[in-house]
Amino acid sequence: ARGTTLVHESAHAQTLYIVQSGSFKSVKTAEDGYEHVLAFAWRRDVIGYDGLYREHYAFGAVALEDSRVIALPMAALAALRQQSPALDAALQALVARQLAHAGEIAEVMSAVAADARLARFLVQLSARMAECGQSPRRLLLRMNRRDIANHLGLAHETISRSLRLLCDAGWLRVDNRDVEILDPQALKRCARSTRGAPEEALACAA
Repeated sequence: ARGTTLVHESAHAQTLYIVQSGSFKSVKTAEDGYEHVLAFAWRRDVIGYDGLYREHYAFGAVALEDSRVIALPMAALAALRQQSPALDAALQALVARQLAHAGEIAEVMSAVAADARLARFLVQLSARMAECGQSPRRLLLRMNRRDIANHLGLAHETISRSLRLLCDAGWLRVDNRDVEILDPQALKRCARSTRGAPEEALACAA
């Protein structure tokens, strides 16, 4: 159910999960209690794979909406992979895919300008939705803006300001959590920008 913790951070790793439907946020709690949103998981993403070589989960996972997962017991995973080459190949492909997405997250964080960082996040989210068979232009954000701000290392107010800026540029239409990408190419050009003040970020549409 929405808001349910699927994986508890630091708990003994016993199960590997594959998201069948819905979405989750991956979180890490700092020593001072601050919860950092590290990533978001969608259909076909693997949750708990860090437990394959650790005895405990390094990250927690919380459902952003009512979701379904396939649970694979780690104790039997090695035998299952030997018995089913297709399962072994599928798991390797899923984990490799997730590692590629981790690299995309690093790319998002490399943008200095907040507007470019948000644009990169939306461009990558659009691609993920297309992978899931959903519209790449009509995005229903399952996470709230505070989660997005936390994930991108920005203030909540900065996310709201950046969304307004991208809307004013004519690239987005935003209605609460409904986001429509009106000009994908302009948004991608802005996403390729790394540094600059908001005014300079707007110039990338030219």
